[in-house]
Amino acid sequence: MVKPSEVKAYAQRLEEQNYKFRTFLKNHADNDELDAQFLALHNELFAGYDCCKCTNCCKVYSITLADDEVKKIAAFLGLAESDFTAEYLTSSDTGEEKPNKIKGKPCPFLCGDGRCRIQDCKPDLCKGFPFTDQPDRLSSMLSIIYHTEDCPVVFEIIERLKVQYRFRNRA
Repeated sequence: MVKPSEVKAYAQRLEEQNYKFRTFLKNHADNDELDAQFLALHNELFAGYDCCKCTNCCKVYSITLADDEVKKIAAFLGLAESDFTAEYLTSSDTGEEKPNKIKGKPCPFLCGDGRCRIQDCKPDLCKGFPFTDQPDRLSSMLSIIYHTEDCPVVFEIIERLKVQYRFRNRA
């Protein structure tokens, strides 16, 4: 599998091919079969992968928390909800109803050793990333291709699917 520090460069070199593969899948793949392939590869590859040794997702994405997650994390950290919001979340100057977006990158809860400081109450978006075990992957292929730049497992899933579909880069 490609190293976390090298995945972006590899994915960028294959970007055009990956978009062609997405189009190929849209025209040739069966949705249910593709979901099963994604799930099998997800389970196989994540079974032996330690995300704490990568943490690319924690370094490049900033998520929005649900209101109940704000409450849980604030309590976990021993902070009043207002103090947690002031310290860790962006304020809403755009008129958004729920501005619960975590401030800054990398994630302020990412520890130097790759662990998550709020692991015991980790937000659903973090727990679910990169969502390659979810149904209806065909409709989310754009985001999956996008994630090949950050997640070595997603990169590997796409490369293995290309082999399974006998996909060759088409001019």
